[in-house]
Amino acid sequence: MCSIIGYLGANQAAPILVRGLKRMEYRGYDSVGVATFSENQISVRKGVGKVAEVNSAAQLDALSGTVGIGHTRWATHGVVTESNAHPHPSSSGELAIVHNGIIDNYADLKKDLQQKGYVFKSETDSEAIANLLQYNFDQTKEIKKSMVSTVDQLKGNYAFVAVFEDGTLAAARLHEPLIIGVGKGGYFISSDVLGFIEHTDEVIYQDNREFVIINSTGIQIFDFEGNPVQHQITKVSKELADAYKGDYAHFTLKEISEQPITILKAGDNTKLELDLITEFVKHAKNLYITGSGTSYNAALVAKHLFSKYAKIKIEPLISSEVQYSPNYFDHQSILIAVSQSGESADVLEAVDIAKKDGAKIVSIVNIMTSSLVQRSSISVGLNCGPEIGVAATKSFTSQLAILYKIADKLCGGCMGLDFNKVSESIYKILSDHSKIQSIAKKLKDISDIYVLGRGIHFPVALEASLKLKEITYIHAEGLPGGELKHGPLALMDSNVYVIIINPNDSTYTDTLASAHEIKARGAKILGISDRPNEVYDYWIEIPTISEALFPLIEIIPIQLLAYYSAIEKDTDPDYPRNLAKSVTVK
Repeated sequence: MCSIIGYLGANQAAPILVRGLKRMEYRGYDSVGVATFSENQISVRKGVGKVAEVNSAAQLDALSGTVGIGHTRWATHGVVTESNAHPHPSSSGELAIVHNGIIDNYADLKKDLQQKGYVFKSETDSEAIANLLQYNFDQTKEIKKSMVSTVDQLKGNYAFVAVFEDGTLAAARLHEPLIIGVGKGGYFISSDVLGFIEHTDEVIYQDNREFVIINSTGIQIFDFEGNPVQHQITKVSKELADAYKGDYAHFTLKEISEQPITILKAGDNTKLELDLITEFVKHAKNLYITGSGTSYNAALVAKHLFSKYAKIKIEPLISSEVQYSPNYFDHQSILIAVSQSGESADVLEAVDIAKKDGAKIVSIVNIMTSSLVQRSSISVGLNCGPEIGVAATKSFTSQLAILYKIADKLCGGCMGLDFNKVSESIYKILSDHSKIQSIAKKLKDISDIYVLGRGIHFPVALEASLKLKEITYIHAEGLPGGELKHGPLALMDSNVYVIIINPNDSTYTDTLASAHEIKARGAKILGISDRPNEVYDYWIEIPTISEALFPLIEIIPIQLLAYYSAIEKDTDPDYPRNLAKSVTVK
């Protein structure tokens, strides 16, 4: 879970690389580094911290040269230190690499290369690529041949970019994203279009098992056997360039505040795709839905919607657990895969398992050029624009909106969806943050928060607890209301806060009874409801809306509460510790 970028062109590379890394920092941010080629040598600067911090200390953007590579890291192999930061030079320093993914056989490669006299200076699996590529180049003296030999020997999922001592860039991709940008002033190669979108909107999407060589004469793309491959240049949407905070203090607050608009854009202009999905689902013998984290919580909401309104059974699957589960899938199965990035390794693995067993794949995804879309029979886009904050906010409600639309089509419009009303309700919640800010001050020193919900509100309670633990580092746990007596009541005392998701619908009375049971044990109660009650120590009002649509609005105040609690605790809500946005490694 890292960002990688390379540049070769007419301009100084380092400032371009550093700026691109800042735009992709959501993908990884515990260390950063840049390597450039100039005057027949490769220079490397790197350090621990975020891009701005390391750049200030080490002047990354002052490196000279018009060819270079850069990287932000999210640690997998090796602790967070400068020596483990990328780029990694080879033993001789004649090339350097940046890498995303995991090399499964790095230990064997490292042992063999050490016996051949190649020196390792880090704990990472990535350095094995640098020295293996150097070894193969030492044998062949040709970049193409050395790349063919290297990718043949590497095992695992990876994308890497190398800069050679003659100023050539070479990059390979296997199950990790890698995109080539073709600009007037040069060439780019990156794990994310955001890395270079301000320079060009013309891209080439490398396929799996391909490598590219870029030098002053142009671009050559080959498959892993060394055969030339042709690709079309594709234009990408310039809206991807709009990944700036604007007047907001953080991306997270900006993205929370965009939801009145994004809820209306979800699945926009996809009537044909939604109709096709409806037909797929109607004729499926077995229907499954999978996701990770926030996307799995959206899948749990879908289970309620499909069952209650469309009278269709759908089984939610945690993506990372599919490989350990019984053989679910066959040629009569449909798997709906939900993902913000479309690059999550667990989701892609679940999809590959399902496809191998003959299932059709439907995807709900924000990035329509992602690996997940390429694996799917049909895809629907969230259309919510770039989501930079690591903790999902607007993508969650956009996922829900599309799942609502599918459920409504399955039941012939029985749900009476009114997304304009939803949008208005979210605007109303967002119009005044003062009460939520004051409650956040009281949570600063709390160690435990529980979030209670019944029925369709239980998955929202899970999502609420996920937001709190991600952004605030407070232990938070989502609970089904009916399970209180089966264990959780033992945890309730005067040191605990409990958030009750309790709109005035069919779950209201039973959930209110649970609140009284909790209050009797001394815990503080925060009610999220359109109806006040004396049992609440604090009440955050949400607008009254049709019962089916409450999940789309009741999560908004808890997103804000998590954000403001993070501010009170002086943590960075955009980049929580130990987490990354696009989880491309298992």
